[in-house]
Amino acid sequence: MAKRIVSQAEALGYQPNRLAANLRLGRSDLIGVLLPDIANPVFAPILGGITETLSAEGYAPIVADAGNAPSQQISFVETLLSQRVDGLILATVSQDDELVGFCIGRGLPVILVNRSEARDRVSSVVSDDNLGMQLAVDHLVGLGHRRIAHVAGPLSTSTGALRRDGFARAMSHHGLDGVVQEAKGYTREAGAQIAAVLLEAKSGITAIVAANDLLALGVLDALKERGLRCPDDISLVGHNDMPLMDVVSPPMTTIRIEHREMGRIAARMLVDTIKSGSTEVRHVVLPPKLIARSSAQRLPK
Repeated sequence: MAKRIVSQAEALGYQPNRLAANLRLGRSDLIGVLLPDIANPVFAPILGGITETLSAEGYAPIVADAGNAPSQQISFVETLLSQRVDGLILATVSQDDELVGFCIGRGLPVILVNRSEARDRVSSVVSDDNLGMQLAVDHLVGLGHRRIAHVAGPLSTSTGALRRDGFARAMSHHGLDGVVQEAKGYTREAGAQIAAVLLEAKSGITAIVAANDLLALGVLDALKERGLRCPDDISLVGHNDMPLMDVVSPPMTTIRIEHREMGRIAARMLVDTIKSGSTEVRHVVLPPKLIARSSAQRLPK
């Protein structure tokens, strides 16, 4: 009987109504993806990896440029809940994140990408921020630098706090004291503002490690404004190896993070969580790589 019905349906050109089936099962095949700043080039490869994996699994992403304000992020998620999304991938989290608690309270599967949270409530895919800073500091020390400063990202984020801590740990390993200044945001403008503070302090620094490439570009702006040259006067290391870091002047030495792979893994983990219904918390930490270019050079003896 069943085979005869299927055969007749095919003969009539019947196509299953996936929307109706999903409504019956309480599914939408939609995944919400929240980014803190869609203009930041770092998020393009992350989103590419997410989309690639979700598409292969029959899901479609709904992307929101949610900013950093918890109230705005929660408002976005409430809208996504009204669209019956099956889960969320968050690149927006702070160390103690209000949105994560909101999602947990509503039973919504969540995976964090690029950033983690201090309370360890949900699964995440991140880069090894401690190792990234170790690679940057080891490289500069190997070039003869001893007075090294760190332009930190916002310490309310895991990337800001962990990279700051990694910088301090790496400097201590070499028996050195580092200078740290926290930027207000991960922007070029914030990098220029903090670099100005460091340069005006006349602390004798010969190299700067920035917590991301946008901050590093801001450092370059501040150096040029003061007639200083990179790397002749100040060597500089960024973080992320976002697109075009090899064509800026000078080409940027930076820490490469596999952002596309990060997005793929986050999407895979979320799909697995949705299908299994598991509440197990898992953390994937990807190793970064130093990309040596011309913005850091050996200190003259």
